[in-house]
Amino acid sequence: LDRSFDEIYLNKVHSLSIAPDAVARFHDMKIVYTPLHGAGVRLVPESLKRFGFTNVTMVPQQSILDGDFPTVVSPNPEERATMKMAIDLAEEIGAELVLATDPDADRIALAVRDKKGEFVLLNGNQTNAIFTYYLLRRWKELGKFTGKEYVVKTIVTTDLIKVLADRFGVTCHNVFTGFKYIAEVIREQEGKTIFIGGGEESYGYMISDFVRDKDAVSVCCALAEIAAWAASQQKTMYEVVLDMYVEFGFFKEKLVSITKKGKDGLEQIQQMMVNFRSQPPKTIHNSKVVLIHDYKTLETTDTITGKKQPISMRETSNVLQFITEDGTIVSVRPSGTEPKIKFYFGVRCNLPHKSEYDRISAEMEAKFEQIKAELC
Repeated sequence: LDRSFDEIYLNKVHSLSIAPDAVARFHDMKIVYTPLHGAGVRLVPESLKRFGFTNVTMVPQQSILDGDFPTVVSPNPEERATMKMAIDLAEEIGAELVLATDPDADRIALAVRDKKGEFVLLNGNQTNAIFTYYLLRRWKELGKFTGKEYVVKTIVTTDLIKVLADRFGVTCHNVFTGFKYIAEVIREQEGKTIFIGGGEESYGYMISDFVRDKDAVSVCCALAEIAAWAASQQKTMYEVVLDMYVEFGFFKEKLVSITKKGKDGLEQIQQMMVNFRSQPPKTIHNSKVVLIHDYKTLETTDTITGKKQPISMRETSNVLQFITEDGTIVSVRPSGTEPKIKFYFGVRCNLPHKSEYDRISAEMEAKFEQIKAELC
């Protein structure tokens, strides 16, 4: 493939801009980007340039293609240690935003300044939420809605996406973990409805449908544009996240992975799933479990009435979800690639004011610990 294919792709990415005026005003906003020795090294800086950003600084030591990843212990942008070199450079030059792509440039991590001016990493659910919120809000402001739009999330991704979709009058499809399932929905809906965006909690996102997989190059541009759009309202991206929580509800998630190695470990994991099915928890953190979604049998059980309803999925997956009266969600899923069983915890509450964020966030963290203890 020659350069012409880059041009086709980059022109498509540039067509995704929905706040060009904000980018024009804040084109010189300082952005630090690291490809972590990987494939984003050429296309991310070029795509940001075409969007209109003129002050992008790459981490020089990590801009060299190298499969040994010499500057990091792990090239996983989800880990703050991996982001250290980029954040240190951002502090040094006074940048507003830090972007990092993983080695094959399909996942992206984002660091923004909090109210104290310190860099914090947004997790995958937070990034997905602000990404979806921005797309839906701008589409509404630009009069782009026709009543046929939709977004897609995975079953273990924050339910804030569903709340946002409902508020903006957009359909939200819920699929199994993996972008092939998001692409499957797009194929099914092709020519009928319009895909806006989608993503999962593991730092993968997708905008528009010309790339049928998670794509950090186009999403880097979208996130930089969100920062410019926020700046045009005298806000940071962090403040936009807090505003979103105040308006739509404060959702917080946590993932706990338990490793069980060897044949005995695999048997223990299988037995844990058997036990959760045969003796599901009746309460979680003093809140009654009201719904149980079993994606292996594709049935939802209403524990109040005892009624069962089918779950509309094409195939099954060994996943259980417990939903409580207060909106807490616990999902249990054995890993398909590692000797692990994963627990996804999601809690929600109201955030009366941005000033209450730290206090309520700490209370939610304490709730996570109590839920973990209850479930052993």
